[in-house]
Amino acid sequence: MPVDILMLSAAHPPDDVRIMRKQGAALAAAGWRVTHLCPTMPDAPAEMAGVSISTYARRPGWWGRIRNIPRLARLARRIQPRAIMAHEPDAWLAALLARAPARVVLDVHEHYPSRLDQRLPPPLRPVARFMLRLGCRAMAQRADAMVVAKDGLATDYRRDCVPVRNYALAPATPPRRHAPGPLKLLHLGALSRARGWPQMLAALALSPWDTELVIAGRFTDGSDADFFTEAEQRGLRPRISFRGWLPPDEMARLAACADINLVLFQPGDENHRLALPHKLADGMLAGLPVIAPDFATELAAMVREAGCGLLVDVTSPAAIAAAITTLADPAARAAMGEAGRAAALGRFGWAGEAETLCALYTRLLGSAAHPAL
Repeated sequence: MPVDILMLSAAHPPDDVRIMRKQGAALAAAGWRVTHLCPTMPDAPAEMAGVSISTYARRPGWWGRIRNIPRLARLARRIQPRAIMAHEPDAWLAALLARAPARVVLDVHEHYPSRLDQRLPPPLRPVARFMLRLGCRAMAQRADAMVVAKDGLATDYRRDCVPVRNYALAPATPPRRHAPGPLKLLHLGALSRARGWPQMLAALALSPWDTELVIAGRFTDGSDADFFTEAEQRGLRPRISFRGWLPPDEMARLAACADINLVLFQPGDENHRLALPHKLADGMLAGLPVIAPDFATELAAMVREAGCGLLVDVTSPAAIAAAITTLADPAARAAMGEAGRAAALGRFGWAGEAETLCALYTRLLGSAAHPAL
């Protein structure tokens, strides 16, 4: 079957929330025939949300990803889509190599020039950022359009960019009904030292003895053994429930049983300063107030506008614990939770972002050939 839009991924999984459940689903619902070409995973479905899924075996590691670029271009060219939307810089290059006659859209998920900062000694980081920025700009100039997940990402590309932010999908479950009693803290998604688990454990130790922590996600830096060792040493292990990575619907149900959403990105990473994570929107939809970093510009602006949580110095466990104490009041949690849910269903909902994305493809491809019934 002919493909209108090929979502091209060098690293994202078949069921990625942004690519599949938001962008792909919106484009398919508007009538375009969409395929996601991505690395294979066990039990990968053949179709999801109206988007067909085609997988390939990916070589491991960064060098494997670089070597995979020509092959990814050949696979994309073989599909012969009308447009290619690429989701990582190596996929961008593959899309540009495969492009004729397809239109190419580059989707900027994060701040790529700083991606090597944690792998390089400080003296080399400015040079690496400069070179990566040049490469990204060169590819941007050859693309037909640029999409950014956060407004602050656009400054690197010296061209017009279309913001399609990671705002909230329609809720799958009723919101949390806040009541007096022991608190249940929630952390969703990827977890690492840089995402604040040391501060989270220290804050839990400072909180009342009956405060619980529920984690649904996975460790992305190999620090899971250190996490559980520290939890044992602090005597916190009985208060922590680790659920692993869950499907979005199960995460939503889990969120609706919690009290406070934790987003504890630590400073020092440009992507943390520009963060606008799915977990914030998920917690808002569940009616949970959030404790979030005050230095994260776009995230903090969203929390302030929605009135849905407390912004703190997330490097300080005492500040996090003080925010938890403030939110022990069920009336305060309910007020912030209701404000966040209302904002996620309106101003910060996915529907407006979906319209923007579909309008972009209408400009590039004309009206969808197979409008949804």
